[in-house]
Amino acid sequence: MKKIIAMIEEVLVPAFEKAGYDAAYARAAASNRPDLCEFQCNGAMAAAKAYKKAPIIIANDVVKELCGSKMFESVQAVNPGFINIKLSGSFLAGYMNDMQADEHLSVEKAKTPRRIILDYGGANVAKPLHVGHLRSAIIGESIKRMGRFMGHEVIGDVHLGDWGLQMGLIITELKKRQPDLPYFDESFKGEYPEEAPFTIGDLEEIYPAASKKSKEDEAYREEALEATKQLQQGTPGYRALWSHIMRVSIADLRKNYSRLNVEFDLWKGESDAQPYIPDMVRKMKEQGFAHEDQGALVVDVREETDVKEIPPCIILKSDGAALYATTDLATLVERRKLYDPDEVFYLTDKRQEMHFIQVFRCAKKTGIVKEDTKLTFLGFGTMNGKDGKPFKTRDGGVMRLEHLIADIEEEMYRKIMDNHEIDPTEARETAKIVGLSAIKYGDLSNQASKDYVFDIDRFTSFEGNTGPYILYTIVRIKSILNKYKAAGGVESKGGILAAANDSEKALMLEISRFNSVMETAFEERAPHKICSYIYDLANAFNRFYHETKILTEEDPAQQASWIQLLQLTRRVLECAIEILGFDAPERM
Repeated sequence: MKKIIAMIEEVLVPAFEKAGYDAAYARAAASNRPDLCEFQCNGAMAAAKAYKKAPIIIANDVVKELCGSKMFESVQAVNPGFINIKLSGSFLAGYMNDMQADEHLSVEKAKTPRRIILDYGGANVAKPLHVGHLRSAIIGESIKRMGRFMGHEVIGDVHLGDWGLQMGLIITELKKRQPDLPYFDESFKGEYPEEAPFTIGDLEEIYPAASKKSKEDEAYREEALEATKQLQQGTPGYRALWSHIMRVSIADLRKNYSRLNVEFDLWKGESDAQPYIPDMVRKMKEQGFAHEDQGALVVDVREETDVKEIPPCIILKSDGAALYATTDLATLVERRKLYDPDEVFYLTDKRQEMHFIQVFRCAKKTGIVKEDTKLTFLGFGTMNGKDGKPFKTRDGGVMRLEHLIADIEEEMYRKIMDNHEIDPTEARETAKIVGLSAIKYGDLSNQASKDYVFDIDRFTSFEGNTGPYILYTIVRIKSILNKYKAAGGVESKGGILAAANDSEKALMLEISRFNSVMETAFEERAPHKICSYIYDLANAFNRFYHETKILTEEDPAQQASWIQLLQLTRRVLECAIEILGFDAPERM
């Protein structure tokens, strides 16, 4: 469906032309003064200089041509030259009915769908997810869902950290603790055990212990570096241990990401890129892109237009070891070979921006990606506590993600039990659903690139700009619809009628913005714009609800019209929260 703005401009264009003015000035926008009008055209102001006329004269000329249009309730020229527009009730009702009939709720799918790989999550294996992983998972999932809703093919890749020193540390510590395991016997020729010699709980204790020792004992660190090297060179026992670590860790990661309603299409990691590195490095050398600098192999990526220093992209360290840049470039080689994407999004902490500038420039310069493949860095800000510092536990440690989720769910359970007489089992299930909305909406309602304060008390409130408030609105609509049905109300074929009052028209106008909001939110990778929209929509509905006696309305046609408007409101809200990555319960 066309956006209402576009439909208004289709009427404005001939009006400007008939009045003797260039159609380029026929541009409409939502009014920033809803007390005066709903839409506005400021073209007369812009045209004044070109036509050497007062703006109000031009505005009046255009308004004369607009008189009689069934699309408008009123069109006025207002000093110094604005054209103020109000839509007719019948036109707006027709637009609502068209949205109701459209399975995509008026949103036009991309005419040229793109294949997009979205690199988000970025968890490290053998480590529990902590609050630092929250933003990447939540923002990435919403962008993936937005892209798919707009008609693109979006492939989500968790891109695990699974190949670095952490693996050598775990192997070294295991060797210290269980030296008799067959993985450490160089003469062992049999089949390695199918079961891992550790649990996820063991790994979560082993890694920090090994990391601490490596910082205090240089010999231990050297041993871990050697273990890492042997793993990467293919030592059978170490590879078998690595496979165990991967299986145990990924099972746990899947469980925790699932609690966030986050799913990945690909569970690839740095290890998947390793086979591509040797040939990639060879080509860089042969084609003259890579050269030695103080023993390291680098590619210069600075450009003449740079206003700040962009260091060379280091491909191999002086000892021949690969870095994150090496792995990221080799991953692009793999992605081109396996998926040939039109675009790749990288969602990480905004402090990694320089790294990705270097990687992107190197990938383009060396031909790793095609010239028309778009590489996009999406940097997010820090999740902070009320003290303005990165979010921590009460004792100052980094909070595990599952503990944060549990805390939120417990707070929601307490509030649900305080406010309602409800079965505790049902309250627990509802608390999980509403708690997830509190976490996700609390994060996504902030502009992704900015730091924000994670405030559990505010995010779990049923009032204000929160996830629970949005869900409460949806549940309220469901309750009205259920009561209507229980009272014998039937589905009407009459459609949605013209608004009977100002609050109903305001609700319709909010609903009509859905297509433009969705398009803009995806173009700008801005989930917070969807949050802002559904908060406005929920407010518009609640004003309408408080001013309108829906279930006691005596005119059956009017009542049926309102019921259909409620159904449309619910569909739009539920569609939006599904894109944001959470659901609504049946009751709260």
